[in-house]
Amino acid sequence: LALYFHSGEREEKCIIEDIPMDTLVIGNYKVQRWDVHKQDFLESAPGLGMFVTVTTPSAEVLLSKLYGPQGTFSFTSSLSGEHIICLQSNSTRFVAFAGSKLRIHLDIRVGEHFLDETVVQAKDKVNEVNFRLEHLIEQIHHISKEQNYEREREEKFRKTSEETNSNILWWAIVQTVILISIGIWQIKSLRDFFISKKLV
Repeated sequence: LALYFHSGEREEKCIIEDIPMDTLVIGNYKVQRWDVHKQDFLESAPGLGMFVTVTTPSAEVLLSKLYGPQGTFSFTSSLSGEHIICLQSNSTRFVAFAGSKLRIHLDIRVGEHFLDETVVQAKDKVNEVNFRLEHLIEQIHHISKEQNYEREREEKFRKTSEETNSNILWWAIVQTVILISIGIWQIKSLRDFFISKKLV
């Protein structure tokens, strides 16, 4: 997931990411500040930081830390489900205009373990193959975990659909019984009315 969005200073912006359990999430961000004179977004002024908060589906705070104007944060999910990732800039005396417009570039990688190319180049060919193989195995585990999570979600959705269909069926049966009962009651009432008036 790579995106950018605009925000005011001290304004909190959140995104929701559906993440399987025990999955590494790495986020890279960069903050730019609007320059009124140049009418463009420039690199952030010193002292402008970004407060990152990550909340689990059970409302537990998994990460809460202040970073600089550009940085990387990471966490490992403890539960499957929707994690809320919030970013909020801080204003300090070094910032010329508190409340100025910011542009935040955000890149979130779910379940990826990045290869360190310098480590790979420093090793001989056999170790390089082993290193890349371990990386591929990690990716396979992540894909398998993603598939299991999607299977669980599909099963929950199917159960919910079946329960909804069952409720609709029972409600239709109840409505039919009520309508038939009202019809029988109306016919009996009319019959009794006609008999009492000696019309029948």
